[in-house]
Amino acid sequence: MCLGFSRGRKKYSLELPSATSRAEFLKALAAMPIPTLLGLPYDAASSFVRGAAHAPAKIREALHSLAGNHWSESLVDTSAAGVMRDAGDVDFWRSDDPRQAVQDAIEHVIAAGDIPISLGGDHSVTYPILRAIRPHEPRLTILQLDAHPDLYDEFEGNRFSHACPFARIMEANLADRLVQVGIRTMTGHQREQAERFGVEVIDMRAWESGVRPSVQGPLYISIDLDCLDPAFAPGVSHPEPGGFSVRDVIGIIQETQGPLVGADVVECNPNADATGLTARVAAKLIKELVASVHAASR
Repeated sequence: MCLGFSRGRKKYSLELPSATSRAEFLKALAAMPIPTLLGLPYDAASSFVRGAAHAPAKIREALHSLAGNHWSESLVDTSAAGVMRDAGDVDFWRSDDPRQAVQDAIEHVIAAGDIPISLGGDHSVTYPILRAIRPHEPRLTILQLDAHPDLYDEFEGNRFSHACPFARIMEANLADRLVQVGIRTMTGHQREQAERFGVEVIDMRAWESGVRPSVQGPLYISIDLDCLDPAFAPGVSHPEPGGFSVRDVIGIIQETQGPLVGADVVECNPNADATGLTARVAAKLIKELVASVHAASR
């Protein structure tokens, strides 16, 4: 028997045996994974300037602002019961090992049967996030939207800099496939690293010529907000002209094939975000990520 249910105005269905009672149906529904926000107010691995640690609070403020609403473009009401949870922020002050603190927090979300959507913080947090996710996903593709490849073997003497997470991820075999889109700051060393790890790079020149990523789930999406042109997201620590529009990134999220097993939105720097525009963009993308999780469960 196929039983239907809705979240917001979005309709879903769940296949259950014909003898299943309403109580059993509700129990099965409650067990379905729910996108869960997790704040990672960490920027100690940042180069140049810091400030991304303040982003989770600002993104949540934008997400719940009365100036907008909670609906995705596909009419998923992210404020409706059972659509999205918020697990709060990781308390880095209580940990001597920030990477382990991130990994433990993500493992807690996964243990609850939910799907982590992390609010950075700098991009270094993606490495411990993937350390937590990989044991549950024997096949995993990462879609990275970024101006920078973040493939340095080390940066300024730090192997765990926000310029290095994808080198650590690939050398630890935390993904089967890494697809990077929006790149426009490739260096010779990082090109060698991309070739070493078999990274698929669609730089902005290729994007402008019509090349698009083709990815299937299980999928993890990592969005560094500097993938966007600074005209659309000025509040980042390393703005790089010549990037995506917000519409481009929304389209990428909406067109990806699930299931989505996790995501992060990182590198918003409120110190450089005088109007709050970048935090509002981040909130918009989070709503679309949440909707993407639910679309995959239809």
